[in-house]
Amino acid sequence: MTDCIFCKIVDQEIPSYKVYEDDKVYAFLDITQVTKGHTLLVPKEHVTDIFEYEPTLAGEVFARVPKVARAIEKAFPEMQGLNIINNNKELAYQSVFHSHIHLIPRYGKSDDFSIHFGNNQAMYSSEEMQEIAKKIKRQVEK
Repeated sequence: MTDCIFCKIVDQEIPSYKVYEDDKVYAFLDITQVTKGHTLLVPKEHVTDIFEYEPTLAGEVFARVPKVARAIEKAFPEMQGLNIINNNKELAYQSVFHSHIHLIPRYGKSDDFSIHFGNNQAMYSSEEMQEIAKKIKRQVEK
């Protein structure tokens, strides 16, 4: 894709702080550095988001996440945890439309990063939960 910033980074047209590269993926520091070591892992093949992945590409890309995660952990032994995030579509905070995985090291509760999971359990009956599960299961089995 000619106008994609991540494709340009992969093709070395735009500089980056590369941490890993092989024939399928390219990993580099996120320029925002939400926390020290915040890394992005992108497939070299342009796919917009998770919905465009073929199974083989998904396996190849996601299989590299632990390798890069372990490298970050070894590089920063003071790290206390790691968030792995993949945003898909604008409403879900995707801002660059070339699929990418964020690896965000966590050093303490005062990091400039947070995630909030609301608890809406009381809004759904057991029957509604079963119906939601059935709808998804039917689609998975197609």
